[in-house]
Amino acid sequence: MLGGSWFLGRAVALAALDRGWEVTAFNRGRSGAVPEGARTVRGDRTVAADLARLAGEGPWDAVVDTSASEMAPRDVLAGARLLEPVAGRYVYISTVNAYRGWPDDPLTEDSEVLDGPPDADAEYGRLPEGWDGPDWYYGRQKAGAERAVTAAFGEDRAVILRPGVILGPGEYVGRLPWWLNRAARGGRMLAPGAPDKPIQPIDVRDVAKFALDQGAADRGGAYNCVAPIGRETMSDFLTACVLATGGDARLAWAPDKLLLDHDVKQWTELPLWRTHAGVWKIESTRAQAAGLVCRPLSETVTDTWAWLRDGGMPVRHPRWAEHGITPEKEAVILAALGR
Repeated sequence: MLGGSWFLGRAVALAALDRGWEVTAFNRGRSGAVPEGARTVRGDRTVAADLARLAGEGPWDAVVDTSASEMAPRDVLAGARLLEPVAGRYVYISTVNAYRGWPDDPLTEDSEVLDGPPDADAEYGRLPEGWDGPDWYYGRQKAGAERAVTAAFGEDRAVILRPGVILGPGEYVGRLPWWLNRAARGGRMLAPGAPDKPIQPIDVRDVAKFALDQGAADRGGAYNCVAPIGRETMSDFLTACVLATGGDARLAWAPDKLLLDHDVKQWTELPLWRTHAGVWKIESTRAQAAGLVCRPLSETVTDTWAWLRDGGMPVRHPRWAEHGITPEKEAVILAALGR
């Protein structure tokens, strides 16, 4: 495990231990805690001596990399090259942001991936000041990191997972926790867009299981890790939040135009709400054929509320503060609804 101490990394480590696997977690020890039973190796992935020391702890059947979200491709490449002689395969957690068409176009697992060389530094893909087009910087960085892993391990030993939105116990971003806490507060609750708008979040535990399955499989490949298109809707999600919390929240659906007229920030002020045509139209046919199974979204919601109620605390992260509309702004929009 590159990571292993919080959210997806911790879920992968726990699932591997549950299978009776031996787990080594390599991280700096600055956030979260590695599950009991895993061996910890401290070090920094950007320090060559630390990576060399880690390689000396091998061999391993597989590497699962959950900690490269803010790492330049060249740093991923350096680590992958050092680990290649002592690891059977490399499972890299990427993102649907790596696709050129996201979030505007429907996607398949064969859609075009953004440019991004495997040896790019952190400056590659930065957008010029005043740019008003798509923000491809993050996607280019992740696409470059994907190519770094494949360059080091080869196509047959490199597994690329591209999740969309990951929810579940331990979430540090704050999307589902915000909605749960809002539902628990009760009263008339602003619900964004159309009730029947399909959404595709995936449970962190389902991504973890699939990552381990692919780490144990004798093949490489790239897979979209999302729930099936059209299986669940925004209404299903918000209704599950109300039911899980047992509150008296009453959903008040606001059309996209009204929310846009009130300058509601998409994706953050009302988490999971976005008007782009392709945001929830991501095919995962190849992943499902390879064994990806997504539990019902209501189970994710219920388990996350139970985790919060039991005192669960996510690792502190700046993205948490980005999510959620203020009560004052919500009240103004509810008044504009007039019902």
